[in-house]
Amino acid sequence: MLAGGVGGARFVRGLREAVRRWHPDSSIDVIVNTGDDWWLAGLRITPDLDSMLYTLSGQNDEVRGWGRVGESERVSAELQAYGVTPDWFTLGDLDLGTHIARSAWLRAGLTPSEVVARLQERWDLGGVRLHPATDHEVDTHVWVASDTGAEEDMHFQEWWTRYRAQVPALRFEQRGVADAAPSPGALAALEAADVVLVAPSNPVVSIGTVLGIPGMRDAVLAAGSSSATGRAPIVGVSPIIAGAAVRGMADACLTTIGVATGAGAVARHYGPRAAGGLLDAWLVDEVDEPLVAGLRAGGFAAAAVPLWMRDLDTAAALAEAALGAVAARS
Repeated sequence: MLAGGVGGARFVRGLREAVRRWHPDSSIDVIVNTGDDWWLAGLRITPDLDSMLYTLSGQNDEVRGWGRVGESERVSAELQAYGVTPDWFTLGDLDLGTHIARSAWLRAGLTPSEVVARLQERWDLGGVRLHPATDHEVDTHVWVASDTGAEEDMHFQEWWTRYRAQVPALRFEQRGVADAAPSPGALAALEAADVVLVAPSNPVVSIGTVLGIPGMRDAVLAAGSSSATGRAPIVGVSPIIAGAAVRGMADACLTTIGVATGAGAVARHYGPRAAGGLLDAWLVDEVDEPLVAGLRAGGFAAAAVPLWMRDLDTAAALAEAALGAVAARS
């Protein structure tokens, strides 16, 4: 699976449950966006990978939807009092433990992939393996117009967390991406895959950043080269329902790149594989069922199913529907 943060983590959790119930001999590898990562107070912060780690290990704060359950923020308050961290980005004390451990291992010479593997050793993720999309630093920056009209950039975390994507973005820049490469774990997982799922994550700054790593898109399209079934079908799940983003501010990101906030528009943004795009199949919500005929005519094996992941059962049913789209295609 290709995935971003919170929404992607919930979908992975549903897929894990579907595998437990109906496909017990299967395994799950998740290639996680690293474009949201950044350095703060000398620590490497990886929001999407941590959301995956906490959600799958049962450590996620389900009320807030992010961070660790039972969290406190005393250290973050001290850091802010010293002016080391901004008041719009709060790090929980337990969360800081993860960031300190990660940063210590990175400074000791471990690669991000090795660090992620070590972090996963602490908790049982239920057979899911997490892989950073790349071991290179590819932080996303957002270019906006200043009060004077000049262009200036800020880290994606400031635009997303501080400004809630309310400052119109001119463009996104993944710094360092030209020199990046897919992580070894990501390439190995794709080579052995029977199915590739594209999670209902942000198409621009999550999935788009993963696919923008040189060599990644080709590896995704060639997925399954060492599997028993040959070329792996690629199935995407819409992050848009009835013209609105399911989570976050994906609409602001889509607007920036000139894509309408709609399930059909996002499908066409990815493109049908038969016409040189990415996807074989695309799932939309039942409310968007009128789009299905047009999507099928456009080259997608499209279907309308319930997309809202209200609990583990509905998330598992959605994951099974994604696998069902594979069966329908074949």
